[in-house]
Amino acid sequence: MILLKLIKGRGSTDIYLMHLAIADLLFCLTLPFWAANAHSGWIFGNFLCKLLSGFQEASVYSSVFLLACISVDRHFAIVRAMRSRPSHHLLVKGACVLVWLVAGVLSLPVAIQKESMRAEDLGRNICYENLTGESSDHWRVGMRVLRHTVGFFLPLVVMAVCYGWIVVTLCHARNQQKHKAILVILAVVLAFVLCWLPYNVTLLIDTLIRGESLAMETCETRYIVEVMLDVTQVLAFMHCAVNPVLYAFIGEKFRNQLLSALYRHRLISNAGSIRSRNTSTIFFLKCQTSSPNVNHPDK
Repeated sequence: MILLKLIKGRGSTDIYLMHLAIADLLFCLTLPFWAANAHSGWIFGNFLCKLLSGFQEASVYSSVFLLACISVDRHFAIVRAMRSRPSHHLLVKGACVLVWLVAGVLSLPVAIQKESMRAEDLGRNICYENLTGESSDHWRVGMRVLRHTVGFFLPLVVMAVCYGWIVVTLCHARNQQKHKAILVILAVVLAFVLCWLPYNVTLLIDTLIRGESLAMETCETRYIVEVMLDVTQVLAFMHCAVNPVLYAFIGEKFRNQLLSALYRHRLISNAGSIRSRNTSTIFFLKCQTSSPNVNHPDK
């Protein structure tokens, strides 16, 4: 809600953050259904099985793509020292629309294949990919390879290159806030890697086993992989809760708006005194980055 109120003077990062918040919220809305599914099976019918599976897939893709867009945006703002222009805002909005379109297209196969079906061995209904025949494993392997490359490794490469370049630039900049900015960058990258890398590695191992590229198909191995998939999936899902802390609460504009909102609702006694203790700005996520301030902060 705070991001929605930042209409005047909204920077490119604010636009990305708003869409990232929508993607994370969309993802979180599906979690109660999957929790009920884990406890009692799928009791919500075939339509919600397809719809929520598509929403979850689209939100994951869009969240990862938006993180990559933020890294590119910060690269141009800090390394290239580009000023924000009205045309740039149109480009950012266009990029967000493109992200959602691509995420929607990539989520369609999952939404089409998912169905509510009866699992006789479990004695309950499940929401699962209805794949039959010899092509089922090939289809599942192909979709997972697409998710590995497009939904994780390519965005990770983009983030690593952009943030690595930013760190090098900040190390050569004469600015007292550069150490804090570098810590923020490391936190962003580490959070993404620590949350998503274990799940993608485990999913890759499962994909290789299903594709018979790894000769490890035993009951014990299958059980271990299934348990690891459940554990690492929970860790990956926690990333949507880490995003607001990393991308919103460390920003001065967002923090001040939040304090003002809390003060208006009488949840805190004095917003001004708290705000005065948070006047240092981490310009890595500052909404309007001007080129002279990056390389020559004394001007």
